[in-house]
Amino acid sequence: MSTPARGAASGRQLPHPLPAEIRLEAVLHALADPIRLRIARELADGHVDMACIAFDLPVSKSTSTHHFKVLREAGVIRQHYVGTSRMSRLREEDLEAIFPGLLPAVLEGARRSPEAPDRA
Repeated sequence: MSTPARGAASGRQLPHPLPAEIRLEAVLHALADPIRLRIARELADGHVDMACIAFDLPVSKSTSTHHFKVLREAGVIRQHYVGTSRMSRLREEDLEAIFPGLLPAVLEGARRSPEAPDRA
């Protein structure tokens, strides 16, 4: 059902859905949460392969881990290990091929939202 992340170190691999297994409702559910949307925005804003610990999230480590898992299982991000760090990147190409324009539209909507952290 799922494929392991390429390049996972020392046999530590995380399951990811194949592109054909990514469902619109799962992607929308994952991006509906403000914390998960923030993670996606930060990755989209040039932080490719960002370590989970590098995100400054206002939640506990266990809650943060849950948010990354939801994004990964929905097919929004791909994660792999580099040493002991779990790195994340958006699956932009996969999502664009399956749902053209969806991710850019959601991310742009988030940037324009009055609640966006970078809006004054």
